[in-house]
Formats: sequence, structure tokens, C-alpha cells
Amino acid sequence: MSAKTFYLETFGCQMNAHDSEKVVGTLEQQGYRQVDSEEAADLLLYNTCSIRDKAEQKVFHRLNDYKKLAREGKRFGVIGCVAQQEGEKIFERAPYVSLVAGSASYRRLPELLARMEAGESRVTGLDDRETEETFETEFTARKNPYRAYITIIEGCDKFCAYCVVPYTRGKERSRGSESVLEEARRIAEMGYTEIQLLGQNVNSYRDPTGKKSFAELLAAVGEVSGIRRVRFTTSHPRDFTRDIVEAIDAVPALCDHVHLPVQSGSTRVLRRMAREYSREWYMERIAWIKAARRQISISTDMIVGFPGETPEDFEETMTLLDAVQYDAVFGFKYSARPNTPALVMIDSIAEQEKAKRLQILQDRQREIQRANYERHVGDILEVMVEGNNSAREQIVGRSSQNKPVNFTWKHPIAPAPGSYQQVRITRAFPNSLAGEAV
Repeated sequence: MSAKTFYLETFGCQMNAHDSEKVVGTLEQQGYRQVDSEEAADLLLYNTCSIRDKAEQKVFHRLNDYKKLAREGKRFGVIGCVAQQEGEKIFERAPYVSLVAGSASYRRLPELLARMEAGESRVTGLDDRETEETFETEFTARKNPYRAYITIIEGCDKFCAYCVVPYTRGKERSRGSESVLEEARRIAEMGYTEIQLLGQNVNSYRDPTGKKSFAELLAAVGEVSGIRRVRFTTSHPRDFTRDIVEAIDAVPALCDHVHLPVQSGSTRVLRRMAREYSREWYMERIAWIKAARRQISISTDMIVGFPGETPEDFEETMTLLDAVQYDAVFGFKYSARPNTPALVMIDSIAEQEKAKRLQILQDRQREIQRANYERHVGDILEVMVEGNNSAREQIVGRSSQNKPVNFTWKHPIAPAPGSYQQVRITRAFPNSLAGEAV
């Protein structure tokens, strides 16, 4: 691997995307250069996610598509959640893979790469679930031109019946608040104005130094000089406290958006999911959000067709939609994941019925979103620019409430990503707003 070039493909969530920034930064520090295609690379890395159904098959299909490149001397690595989940079985299914490394091993990448370069054909970096280390690395290549990510907590102790995360990401461990604030200040000095705090359960944060609660850390990041927007995802209802809403009210830089996954509107199903809260508990937190002085946008995740979900349970999910009036819902059909407690449950709901329920949910949510978004027509919103749509001659951006905004721009030079524009909203759609720069 004398040229030391690498190609990295990322599957999955924002945490995986940020993990890839850490991997890229580490590899570049080791003298590697990132390229844009598998064919041009000496080392091919796939940063994997195991949350969704058939995640493993997707990775192995991708490996199979490019295994012919192994005959040219190229090396392959599978990193991330599927690597942690499947472990050395990956070598058996794809013998041309040289590296299998879970997320907690990224700080050891220089050592693992050195072993590969020395000729080892099977190098592993797999942690046990009890590791105390966070996934901090010394080098991060921030590739997003307008938003910087900071992981403040990793892992999960919740063990929801359907979820594989505790088995791939390990137990919850938080970074010290001073470490987080130091990184936030460095990010501001780099010219970023928006920070997104990340965690599998971001609001389960427990400062190991005991100095700040999650809400206090949120407020402190929002008060860093130069930072105009702070987002956080994903929150767990069990750890959602009133002081989070109070912080959003008190600190203008904290975005007026909360993503609070509910998964089901039925307390009976929530109990089977081991979510450890009831519908009433969840709705109490929604009431806190709706009582805020600022109008806070709310989004959620929903699973339909969980084992044992009756038509009556599903109807409770539908009534929850009407009660909350979400601005966005990410809906999914239940699918069994490796190692999870739900594997022993009888999944007797036909795929056709799951698909039907999901379609009903999405259709109703589309109506709700259309009405919610139409209320913005005539408003002037501050929009952070994320890019442009040359085909439609529009600038693409996002409001503080995390709503996509496409707007016209009359000047010959487009505004730079990361800049802010005042936009008058003239049209609304179920998933976006449209307008013109003021």
C-alpha cells in the first residue's frame, strides 16, 4: 500500500457520519489520502450500521461487488456496528477482508493499520461491551462545511427489546463537560456557527466530573462565542427533563426543535418494547415542550407491527399522532435484529399488514405536516444555507426548527454554505417550505 490511498463509504446515522470524520482525520494523519472511488483506492473501508433490517446483507453485497479488486492487491476493512456485531465471522464470509474494527477501536487505528501494512491478513479491533473508553480520537477531519458534530455520550444502557445498539455500541459513557466545551470553542474558532451534540441517548448524558447536567451543558455550548445554533439528537423520553425545555427558552442559540422518539402510542406495546415509560409519561413531556415560551418543533420515531401489536394498539399510535401534531415522523416496520430480546417473541404480524399500517401512519402524518407547514406562509425565517439546487435555481437551507427551506436568490453569486439568510415563506409542502430571500 505504498500509495496509501483510501476510500470510505458510510452507512447509517449522523453518529456514523461523525465517526467517519474521526476515521478520515486519523488516516490522513497517518499519511493516507482519501479518494472518491473504490478503483482509485489501496484501502477500502465500509463504516457500517446495524440498526435497520438487512444491514449486514447490504454490507456483504457491497463487499461482493468489489471483491474482484482484491486480486489487484487492494485491502478491505469493515468498521462500525456490523463489524462489532459480526466480529471475525466477517473474515469467513469475505476472506479478502483484512480489517474488522468496532467503533470503540478507532483510537487504535494507527496500530491496526501498522499491523496491516506489516503484512497481517486478519486484523481485528473489537471491544467488549463494558469498555469505559469513549470514542474520542486525536484527529477529526470535519468534512461538513456548515455543521460540526460533537459526540458527548456513546453507547446505551436501555436495552429496548427491538434494538441492537447496546450490543454494538456498548454501555453508556459520557465525555467530561470541559472536554466538550473545549471542542466547541475550537469548532467556533474554525468558523463553524452550528454545533450538533450527538449520542445514542444524548440526554442520558452524565458528566463524569459531576460539573454539569445535560441541560447545563446544552446552555454552556449555546453560550460559546461565535456559535449561533446548537442542536442535539437523539433524546430518550425516560431521561427527558423539564430543565431541557427551560434551557431552550433561556438560550437563543439552542434550536427550537426536539426529536423525542416514542416508538408506539400504546402503553401495552411500550411495555413489551421495554421502553420503561407509558403513553402518559411521554405526553407529560410533550406538554412541557408545548408550554414553552418559544414554539418548539417536535419530531419522533415510530415502529409499527411490533410483535403483539393489535389493531387497537395501532389505533392508539394514530391517536397519538393527532394529539401531538408532530412536524416530522420517521416510521418503520418492525424487523428482528440480532441478539435482541424481541427475537424470542412471536412475530405473527404479516409483512403485508405491517406495510399497510405504515402507509396509514405516513398518510395521516403527511396531512398533519401539510397543515403545520402551511402556518409558516407569510413568516420570515432565518435559514442556514446548506447548498443550492441548480436545476431549480434555488438555495437549499434549514430553519432553526430543522425544517428544509428552498428559496430564490436574485444575485449572481450564491450565498456560501453556513451563511444565514432571512427568507419570506411563500409556499408550503408536507416536507419543506419555499420562499424568497428578503
